[in-house]
Amino acid sequence: MLLNKCAAAGAIASFLLLTSCAVPPKSPSPGPGGAPQRASAPEPPRGVTVYRVDPAQSELRLLVYRSGPMAHLGHNHVIQNRQLGGWVGVAGKLTASLFYLQVPVGAFTIDDPEARLQEGAEFAEPVDAEAASGTKHNMLSAALLDGDRFPDVTLTGAVVDGAAPQFTASITVTVAGRVSTLAVPFQVDIHAKQLSGTAELDLRQSALGLTPFSVMMGALRVQDEMHLRIRVVAEAT
Repeated sequence: MLLNKCAAAGAIASFLLLTSCAVPPKSPSPGPGGAPQRASAPEPPRGVTVYRVDPAQSELRLLVYRSGPMAHLGHNHVIQNRQLGGWVGVAGKLTASLFYLQVPVGAFTIDDPEARLQEGAEFAEPVDAEAASGTKHNMLSAALLDGDRFPDVTLTGAVVDGAAPQFTASITVTVAGRVSTLAVPFQVDIHAKQLSGTAELDLRQSALGLTPFSVMMGALRVQDEMHLRIRVVAEAT
């Protein structure tokens, strides 16, 4: 993120203006040779129509906001991921359907100029490539997403309520070894060959077991609440 040269401390802090946890999670040991612990994707259950996620048409987007009296030293951020994987298993009764999404943390992009323009005035200030790269490096560090050991965020869900096109899913989210369960409303459009689903909600970092980053006695901090949008397009197998 682009800051005043005289605000060195603010620059370091604002590199963390994403999501943050106060205490690193307890984590399993790395695999052989220190290899990352890639999540084992569960197979779809029998008896469902399986749709495989198409990463070319799917996207997860997070809007993260600065806060505090010195918030002007940081930026709001647009965080995207366009390499989603996984599947959706549609049962005869839609409220018995299941899904699994895998989000590779190394594929997150930070503050793409076009995406910032799409998000309007709160994201109008440009962020240079070097600052965005530094932000991503920090986001993948052991203190945050711990990408060396946990290369994926996973979402395992079951549809629990609703009627087409509006449903609610119970979703288990695993982030850097932390597990949380959320109720998420979404819309879905199902055809013989393709399924598309969208969800949009405000989400608190604390709901994921994370603690928003804060420095200078709270003068510069990240808001607990961030905004999430996800679009999943899946093709019938």
